[in-house]
Amino acid sequence: MKKAQQKRSDMLQGTLELLVLRLLKAGPLNGWDMMQRIQIVSGEVLTVTPGALYPAMHRLEERGLVSAEWGTSDNNRQAKFYKLTPKGRRQLEAEMENWERFSGAVARILRDA
Repeated sequence: MKKAQQKRSDMLQGTLELLVLRLLKAGPLNGWDMMQRIQIVSGEVLTVTPGALYPAMHRLEERGLVSAEWGTSDNNRQAKFYKLTPKGRRQLEAEMENWERFSGAVARILRDA
């Protein structure tokens, strides 16, 4: 993979992790519910595939930002439910501050350049 493509992929990966952490702030969710909420709340602008979501969830779990346990979903199937850990809450706050700074800088350039 080319270096530019890798940077783009990393940025998108980090954005997905930020979105997931934010969703989990409200309470535990399974992967299907996370994918649906991202799509609905974004006004159908963003979609997440299982191939992107589940590796992100494993990374977050490995870093101790989320924990998971098996439970029964709304449609009566076994599903893994993820929840934010205290470390994940701290990370979310830091990432939200970074995002605000980054998106504000981009908005200023788009508006004033």
